[in-house]
Amino acid sequence: MMNDGLVRKVNEIVRDYRRFTISDLSLNFPQISRILLYDIFSSLLVFQKVCTRWVPKMLTEEHEKEPVAFALIFLMLYHKEEYGMLSHIVTGDETWMSHITPESKQQSLQRKHTDSPKKIKFKHTFSTRKIMCTVFWDRQGVLLVELLPQGTTINLGVYCEMLKKLRRAIQNKNAEC
Repeated sequence: MMNDGLVRKVNEIVRDYRRFTISDLSLNFPQISRILLYDIFSSLLVFQKVCTRWVPKMLTEEHEKEPVAFALIFLMLYHKEEYGMLSHIVTGDETWMSHITPESKQQSLQRKHTDSPKKIKFKHTFSTRKIMCTVFWDRQGVLLVELLPQGTTINLGVYCEMLKKLRRAIQNKNAEC
């Protein structure tokens, strides 16, 4: 029952409306079974069902050109000053840190008599014992380590305070040199 004309018609409909379902397709071809329609578009026409990938923000051409411009500036400075320019680059990272070291099963082993009561040990909930650690460093080493209090999120105010502390740390490092 499958011929080139039917495959061509299915191809046209699928290309015109990409968000179709097999039920939508079967309304256009009531005489053809759903299994056959599925076989045509998946096996013969090799169409696949895919989802759109979500991205946090739509980038404009200016956004896409900015990193290239900064990279070119860094390259020019590098060629002009060689390694001197690298000592001015500061980078940072945040990570969650567990501020407890749970006792392992091996560490909790102890000798006991058969008449001794069984020891009960509760499982730790690590999410309540984590803090955010932010570290900034340059080519010569760590400049600033900031441990945020539990429950604090990094927002504009917290980040600005952190950058002020980083500026003081850089100034102190430069004064020592």
